[in-house]
Amino acid sequence: MSTESSGQTQSANFHTNRAKEYVELHDQVQTSIGLLDSLESFLSTFQKDLTAVAGQISDLQDRSQDIDNKLKSRRRVERPLSSLISEITIPPALAALVLDTNVGEPWIDAIEDFERRLVLSKSRSRVKAARDLGEVIEGLRIVAATKLRGFFLAMFQPIRTSVTTNMQILQTSILLKYSPLYAFLHRQARDVALEVQRSYVGAARLYYETGFRRYSRSLGYVKSRTTEKFENIVASNNERDLKLDLDRLAHSRIDGPSVTLAYMADDKSYREPVEAIYRSLFLVFMDNTTAEYAFLSAFFNVTPSIITGDSKPPPLSPRGSLSPEGGASLELRSSASDSGGQRVGSGASSTFSDLVTIPSSKEEQASYDSLWKQIFDPVLEYCKIFVRSVLEPKPPVIPLLTMIRLSEDVVTEVQKRRCPPGEHFIFSMLIQMWPVFREAVSESTEALKKLAEGTSGGYFSRATVTTDAMITALCRKYVVLFNAFVYLTVNEEETMIFDNLLRLRNELTSLIAQHTTRISDPLSRATAQSTIYEGVLQGLNKTTHHTAHPKSQQEIAFWARLEEEARRKIVSAGQTRRR
Repeated sequence: MSTESSGQTQSANFHTNRAKEYVELHDQVQTSIGLLDSLESFLSTFQKDLTAVAGQISDLQDRSQDIDNKLKSRRRVERPLSSLISEITIPPALAALVLDTNVGEPWIDAIEDFERRLVLSKSRSRVKAARDLGEVIEGLRIVAATKLRGFFLAMFQPIRTSVTTNMQILQTSILLKYSPLYAFLHRQARDVALEVQRSYVGAARLYYETGFRRYSRSLGYVKSRTTEKFENIVASNNERDLKLDLDRLAHSRIDGPSVTLAYMADDKSYREPVEAIYRSLFLVFMDNTTAEYAFLSAFFNVTPSIITGDSKPPPLSPRGSLSPEGGASLELRSSASDSGGQRVGSGASSTFSDLVTIPSSKEEQASYDSLWKQIFDPVLEYCKIFVRSVLEPKPPVIPLLTMIRLSEDVVTEVQKRRCPPGEHFIFSMLIQMWPVFREAVSESTEALKKLAEGTSGGYFSRATVTTDAMITALCRKYVVLFNAFVYLTVNEEETMIFDNLLRLRNELTSLIAQHTTRISDPLSRATAQSTIYEGVLQGLNKTTHHTAHPKSQQEIAFWARLEEEARRKIVSAGQTRRR
């Protein structure tokens, strides 16, 4: 018992001695429990706050997504909206240029920009901003059209007031440069454009009418100093009919001698044959009319929509030109040289071919033709009057054929330069000349026929009896005529030329036969025929510059055969006489 009691006493003392520690431990446990309760409360609050933050983050993410979508939407419309604003608004610098400056080179690009904005503004009429700016843009359009009208009318004024104005420089260096401005008027102010067009047509008409009136009058003075009338091959006694003049035949081509300038007519000693004067008029006519048509088709060629980018009408290349007034009055164009007389035909034609705008429709072609005719109507009348003075009375046959060949060459060149109304006019002149030519050759043929038949009266009252000298002269005239015709005719199939020559040759051979039949002695008759035929052959071989021409070879062969037959007759007659 004592042992148990002693053990209990010790245990009690042990716990009593540690009671303080137990109390402290209890306090610490209580403190820990309090801290855990606080921590639990804090964690609970933190969880609630975290849940709230998570909800806010989710809201922020949704808002961020909405903002991002709105940004993308605005970015999608930003460029079109910016483009729209840029297109329908007028920059202050552009408005100031139209309102405050005179028309000049800066207007060329500015008007194109303005017209683009004007058209786009009209096409966006459903946009309120475009409607609000419509009145402002319309006001600028009216101001621009008014200024451009005054600018073009003032530019045409020198043509009206002074015929010394250089039309070539005005067209190539000034007017074509400002053609985009006229195109603006044509599209946006049609009435003003028509007024400008009528003003130009009137000024150009006056310019060319004055120039060609003076030029044709000067050529008329020169023509009156050298009078050559047609005489048939029998009646003609002119020395010129006995010799082929290649210098005069050179007037049958565009490439050839220099043209006659108007001031040359003041020299009363200055003379030119009729074909040279005709050539001068029609070369000047060709160069001026085709150049004007090229200008009309370039300047008044307006595209229905605005020209964008760098596409602009091609500039009119400078052309060599002469003033028929010699620089003293009118600057009419001619590409013949006044010094060397040489003219570059192919180069000129290619230049014109590149220049002329090919019409896209018959209506456009008719428009250019109408403008051209309005300008050149007086000029066409002067040319008709001049041609009439050349054909009435008839000129000699060779000059007449020379003028016909020149006209054909001019028609070909005008075709290359693409000037249909000019081509039609010159062709109409050709139609008038061919019947005169046919009549002239027929008269010579009939004269030979009557002479061969021994008919007297009329032209032949003094030629009832033929002589060797007369027959020789007629043969020489025929040779000159034949060589000239061959020189002027490249195509051997031209029936108009060679059928008439054949008829003329038949009558000539008939006349030679009639003339030699009067010689009773066969030997003398054959000798006379041989002499005549040999003279013709010598003339053909000596003066024919186109011996390779098939007709020349045929003609030489024909007379050689006659001459050979005559020689056979000489041999036969000589043998008969010796018997």
